[in-house]
Amino acid sequence: MMPTTPSGTRTLLSCKPLGKVFSLSKVRVPLGVVGIIYEARPNVTFDSLALCLKTGNACLLKGGSDAAASNAALLAVAAPVLAAHGVPPAAVTLLPPERAATEALLGAVGYVDVVIPRGSQGLIDYVRQTARVPVIETGAGVVHTYFDESGDLAKGRAIVANAKIRRVSVCNALDCLLLHQSRLPDLPALTAPLAEAQVQLFADEPAHAALQGHYPAALLHPAAAEHFGTEFLDYKLAIKTVASLDAALDHIARYGSRHSEAIISENPAHLDTFLRVVDAAAVYANASTAFTDGAQFGLGAEIGISTQKLHARGPMGLEELTSYKWLVRGQGQVRQG
Repeated sequence: MMPTTPSGTRTLLSCKPLGKVFSLSKVRVPLGVVGIIYEARPNVTFDSLALCLKTGNACLLKGGSDAAASNAALLAVAAPVLAAHGVPPAAVTLLPPERAATEALLGAVGYVDVVIPRGSQGLIDYVRQTARVPVIETGAGVVHTYFDESGDLAKGRAIVANAKIRRVSVCNALDCLLLHQSRLPDLPALTAPLAEAQVQLFADEPAHAALQGHYPAALLHPAAAEHFGTEFLDYKLAIKTVASLDAALDHIARYGSRHSEAIISENPAHLDTFLRVVDAAAVYANASTAFTDGAQFGLGAEIGISTQKLHARGPMGLEELTSYKWLVRGQGQVRQG
């Protein structure tokens, strides 16, 4: 869904006089030519062209080979509509699905202003390591929720279940539950909704012991090192027992992907510490990470969720597809000295 607000391009961000006949203003402008590289999600085709065109950007769309026919069909529907509104055909270009097109796009210095990859960690890593043009990284989501010693059990059950099983194949889905050791007796109740959804648990030794006899044996497994720091995109969840808030923060710092992280706690000091210390695009207190989404944040459609800090962070809507420039209006002034 596209937002009904103006595109934001040419929006006046600030303006101030410098002397009697000298003014300085800051206006929003398009990024320019935006390349989007994505895999088997044809909806990205329409989302990308709509967001780019509304912000005055041209877009180069590089979809995967498995969705090539769908992407071409979508562009065939859009093309006559765009032409009827005077949009140049080259403003929205669908590149061939072959890998050579990706390599050409990533090396198009002087022609492409920025590339945005959307897809697996492998795709994102390849783009970041190969590109000679600027990249906005929409990273994979290795998402944690920490259930604190003061966490409310009813809130925790609802939040953990929603974050894990609402949609398992999205980047804001929960991958690892961090549990304060004092709440091990509550773990069976906390995870009961996950059993109903047939979620496989990979639990460390204390959590595994607490769940034995309370969680279906066929779905309960000992955790291995590789289960921590993994984006499952499946009905799978790792569980790690921690001794303190600091231990939870250390685990997130080591294994997180700076996407979305949450705490469930009734301790105001712990909530404040978690929100302040965790380095992620979206940090939650007593809420599900499933809300990390452009539509949920009031942005309408999104072109991706940035996990980096420069230019854009979190869900990227219209404003994140723009930059700004300074306009200086004078009457022949020159700088002295």
